[in-house]
Amino acid sequence: MAARHSVHSAVCVQEAEETVAELRAVLEKAGIALPSLGLDPAGLAREAPCPLVELGRCSVETAARLAAVLR
Repeated sequence: MAARHSVHSAVCVQEAEETVAELRAVLEKAGIALPSLGLDPAGLAREAPCPLVELGRCSVETAARLAAVLR
């Protein structure tokens, strides 16, 4: 059972890392950088990691540009 959780957890973390990389690339194409974009360490510290994406802090200008892209 533990081995199955370990494989599942590894896949979840890998998928989360790929998603963050994809989001970073798409934002970059739109001229937006979120310096703190990454995986939340607290979600990775669990016995069975449950990754959460940390979008982080950004300037008001960056937030406005992000909102404009999402409209």
